[in-house]
Amino acid sequence: MRKRDNDDLPTADHSDEIKTKFHDQGLWSRPGFLVRRLNQIHYSMFFEECKNENITPVQHGVLSVLLNEQYLDQSSIGLKVGLDRTTSADVIKRLADKGLVSRRVNPVDRRSRQSFITEEGIRIMKQLRKGMIRSQERLLEPLNNEEREIFVRLLSKLVEENNQYGRAALKDM
Repeated sequence: MRKRDNDDLPTADHSDEIKTKFHDQGLWSRPGFLVRRLNQIHYSMFFEECKNENITPVQHGVLSVLLNEQYLDQSSIGLKVGLDRTTSADVIKRLADKGLVSRRVNPVDRRSRQSFITEEGIRIMKQLRKGMIRSQERLLEPLNNEEREIFVRLLSKLVEENNQYGRAALKDM
């Protein structure tokens, strides 16, 4: 396959061929860019508020699931958090290495293993609770109460309607 050089790229004269509503208006009008950027901002706020613990938002999500429902296999955890099998396994391993999650052989299906939150995991989740809430509040701070409700409702709708396109679809929505 021949490598493209700059002469092969569309020029201003050919821009009608590639114009789209979002392309013409730049990055700051593209929903995907804005969602990604907002996620970066949320991660920063989460880390600022939860700086005393070495937990990521994804790890916090897995711990939240296990706090509410013990003894889940990695596939079930992934479906509840929206993680593929490989990522689920990695997150669970990291949490187990920190002593926040333990695993056991599934008594019903000895081929699989179930994860559960440890006492240390519960302690950490209690410590993180205020910081996690503050990070969510800070993220939505520029919006009034009505805008917050609308924003979360619209985000939920977009996630629900596009769930099948994710690398790992959420199961419990």
